[in-house]
Parts: sequence; structure tokens; C-alpha cells
Amino acid sequence: MALQRFLGGYARLAKLPEPQPASVALASLCERVRRLVDERIRVEVAPQLRVIADADQLEQVLINLLRNAVEAGGTVPVELRAWAENGQARVQVRDRGEGLPSSDSLFVPFFTTKSGGSGIGLVLSRQILEAQQGSLELQSRAPEAGTVAELRLPLAQEG
Repeated sequence: MALQRFLGGYARLAKLPEPQPASVALASLCERVRRLVDERIRVEVAPQLRVIADADQLEQVLINLLRNAVEAGGTVPVELRAWAENGQARVQVRDRGEGLPSSDSLFVPFFTTKSGGSGIGLVLSRQILEAQQGSLELQSRAPEAGTVAELRLPLAQEG
């Protein structure tokens, strides 16, 4: 079973398709992902906010990050927020779970802190975003409980 997870994860990492970037309405994409993952997620995204991204791949990234946040637990609902800043969209997934493990290995392929985890979700998410001129970082919410996953993507030009 562990070998199957490893091989499946390796195949997904090795076959990441070329992104098809286009202008994406972030608010509607975030709302769709919220309905897929958990209705309790609170979404705060300006309706006019648009990014240049591959919508399908960005949806996969958000699903992965939101599932991680929901699984992390905590009593306060997970927040999905986005805003424009310095020509980029900053998108944050904020949870109130136990926080980040003390490890530098979170973005190492096949490293996982979850039983049954494949260890490719964060690596794949970062790879997807970097292929689209974006980034992904994880930060502790210390001194509060929880984690913030922050991704950045180029804003779409208005007009």
C-alpha cells in the first residue's frame, strides 16, 4: 500500500502538464472550491480580483491547501482570503489547528506528517504555482494556534 502511494505520487510529480494561463476570476473559483471541500470555509475575496493562472491547476492547489487546513482541525472555521498587493494577488488559507511541525521537510517530496499521506500535496502545489510565476509559503500563526499557507500569483491586467 505504501509503495502504491509512493509510485502514484511520483507519477503525478513527473507528469505535471504545462499550465494554460488565462485571466481567472478568483472569487468564483474560491467559492467553487469552498463548496467542494467544506461549506464552513469562510471566503473573503474581492469580486473583481483576477489573476493570470491555469484555473484547473489553481483549483487543485486550493483544494489541497484547504483540505490540509480543514484536517488540521481547530474550532474556528478555515479562512480563504485574497487581495491585490504590489501587482500580485496574495491568497491565504488560514487555519487554527496545531500549527506547523518543526520540520524543514514540508516541501520535500514524499515527506508527510499524516498517516496515509503521500507527501506530494505541498510539493505539487508549489511546483504548480512556480510554473505560473507564483509562489507558495507556509507560516506559523504564532503566538496564535494555526498555520497560514500563502500563495502569490500575478494579477490580470484590467481593461
